[in-house]
Amino acid sequence: MRLSKFLFWTAAGVGVGAAVTVEELARNVSRIEALREIKDVTATFAQLAQFGRYADMAALFSPDGALLWGNTSVQGPEAIEQWLETDAGDMNGRRPGSLDTMVLATPLVNLAVDGKTAEGRWNGWRLQGDGKGATRMRGGIWENEYTLREGRWLLGVMRYYELYEGDYAGGWRNVGGKDFGLVPEFHYSAEEAGVPIPRGEGRAGGEVGRRIEDLNDEDEVRNLQHAWGYYVDRRLWGEVGELFGSHNWGVVRVDNVGVFEGPAGIREGLERWMGSEGLKQGVLNEHLIFDTVVKIRDEVDSDVPDAERMADARGIEIGLIGDQEKGTASWRFSFFQNSFVRRNGIWQFLNVTIAPLVVANYSSGWGDGGVMPQSTVEPVFLNYTARGTKTPTAQTTTADSLEELSRRLYRSYGYEGAESISNAYGFYIDFIDGAACSLMAAIHHPFANKESPFAGFYHTRQRVLEACTQSYGTSARPTRSGISFHWRPQPVIHVSQDGRSASLRARLLQPATDKTSAGTIRGGMYHDQMVLDENGSWKLWSVTIDEFYWSMSSWKEGWHGVEVRDKNAPDQPPPRDLVRQYPPDLWLSEMEGPREVGFMGGRERYVAWPEIQRMWFGYRNPVSGGVLEDGSYWPGCVPCYQHKPEWGMTKHGWQEPPTGPTLVRAVFAPGNGSSEWDDGTFISVWVTPGPGEVVEGVVRLVGKEVELKYVLTQKDGGRVTFELPRNLSGGFHLLEATFSGSSRLKPGKDVIDLTLPGGPGSLLGD
Repeated sequence: MRLSKFLFWTAAGVGVGAAVTVEELARNVSRIEALREIKDVTATFAQLAQFGRYADMAALFSPDGALLWGNTSVQGPEAIEQWLETDAGDMNGRRPGSLDTMVLATPLVNLAVDGKTAEGRWNGWRLQGDGKGATRMRGGIWENEYTLREGRWLLGVMRYYELYEGDYAGGWRNVGGKDFGLVPEFHYSAEEAGVPIPRGEGRAGGEVGRRIEDLNDEDEVRNLQHAWGYYVDRRLWGEVGELFGSHNWGVVRVDNVGVFEGPAGIREGLERWMGSEGLKQGVLNEHLIFDTVVKIRDEVDSDVPDAERMADARGIEIGLIGDQEKGTASWRFSFFQNSFVRRNGIWQFLNVTIAPLVVANYSSGWGDGGVMPQSTVEPVFLNYTARGTKTPTAQTTTADSLEELSRRLYRSYGYEGAESISNAYGFYIDFIDGAACSLMAAIHHPFANKESPFAGFYHTRQRVLEACTQSYGTSARPTRSGISFHWRPQPVIHVSQDGRSASLRARLLQPATDKTSAGTIRGGMYHDQMVLDENGSWKLWSVTIDEFYWSMSSWKEGWHGVEVRDKNAPDQPPPRDLVRQYPPDLWLSEMEGPREVGFMGGRERYVAWPEIQRMWFGYRNPVSGGVLEDGSYWPGCVPCYQHKPEWGMTKHGWQEPPTGPTLVRAVFAPGNGSSEWDDGTFISVWVTPGPGEVVEGVVRLVGKEVELKYVLTQKDGGRVTFELPRNLSGGFHLLEATFSGSSRLKPGKDVIDLTLPGGPGSLLGD
């Protein structure tokens, strides 16, 4: 399938403010659902491998589907099952102590115009052991084809291109010890990378309001799950606790460690499993999250207080744990299956189950099965199919207009577009050379800015291109002896209210391979922004790279064997040749304030692992809305926030995406501080945004006998006080305070209970 004749989604007349019919809207809902299901079937394929469920993996293929693994070609589910079983042998995840952890990361999926086929590109690992000493490691790229059969997305062809392999003791190297070139050719052009869903044809159906709500809620839950991982990495137990909300509910179960309930118990359990609050020099606590599948439930549990909706998430976690000062390190291969609840429009954790399958010392590896007992958790795989055939539930809201439905749908399309163009950047950078510079630059907006590592920012697509060609020339490099990959997994994506811009935070996970020496891994962080251009294609607006937070010196030494940098070494290395020959528009060393302090090329002395570099967050806590006490909060475009505001997206017609939840609090306030009705009774509504964000929008207070409205402006400071009508009837009143949201802020709400005994008299609020 080639995608060169795609018509862009925006060209179908489905933009915000454009005329749209119910049929057009439903068709586009179906297309986003298709994209999600394609990603979910691929993630489920990886999840099933952890348990040697090869028959179930094979059942994800179409009847005529094919698995192409290197030089091996197998067709049909029965033959695929047999090959998977034979290939794994005792490294199947079923045998006690065995391991078969497969990862398919960084998806870039393109749906065909007819909505019946698709192609997708993925990075992948497969890490295996038989529990008796044998190990195997493989890594490469997947280029898959998908097909829609009887309402269900299936694998048509899985093509795995083997790039590196090895056993644990020796580490991985290029397959065959040879050079390799561009493997394989990209299935998409630079323009198509930002168009995961083209203008479509075909049938649509189903109740679109509920389905759009499901898509929006999936985005929130996935962000919440991925944000959990980043807080855990830094042992920010206070932030982790806030992800469970203020109901003092919540349970964390760590298999073979314990079950921990409530705020104090959860903190105790996490400290027992991972260590005390914060990181000191030499401590690594990385928990890489892959292959997350999210399912919104049809119903809520009756015993969960104030539940509007509920959801589940399942995925794979690989832990890289160590203490350089003690000389200890370990691997943790786990799966998680968690539940979530939405209260007052904000999703929060309810129950967390972490099931370690193999925990192994770095020195000996996982070949002997590790150091923990066998897992006791029964895995539960989520059913992601039949999205459009579910019956709407009582908890489902209904939008007021097609325009509002379209706006909500565009946010979920923006989530897909942002992830797609993010991963396109990684794939192009992996094989960067003079020829690939034009592809990498083409996925940037003409007014984009991009950081060149350890140097500074180049502004405009042309400058990004010229900086690249200055480094790599203009010629293609047919082969290469090694490569440092740029995986960008575990994204946290915030999409603007109109669905035309987004902010993304993702890992930089950099496995490297070479034909002569064993590969290594190191990690950093991306802080990016994207926009939807006038052609309907997502483009990068700003790219910032914080590197490196941790690294290896060699496979043998691991992340715990890195020596502390000499205190007498220069604060910064000499400038790169690039910046002398082609200086950036904004040097990292020019950025005043704390943002680039400690990074290589930035200000003051750079921090190198095993020292602990400050970690920056571009978003607030997704439940509490708070920011870290150490001030490590830098929203939006990194160079634009304080140094180059003229580079910001609002200067060019886009909205800044939200940074977190909008907290709404309704408080009962009797007149003159008393409870007497004759003094007047008031409800104060507070709307709390993030730091420096202005509250502007409509606040409503609505109940059976109450309908009040106020338009907040900047001068109101986020607060309005409503006087309730004096003629309210006696008895119970349930009032809902809502904030409409704005160009920067998400909508929010709160509920307040009032009891008026018998008529005029005392009024109580809750």
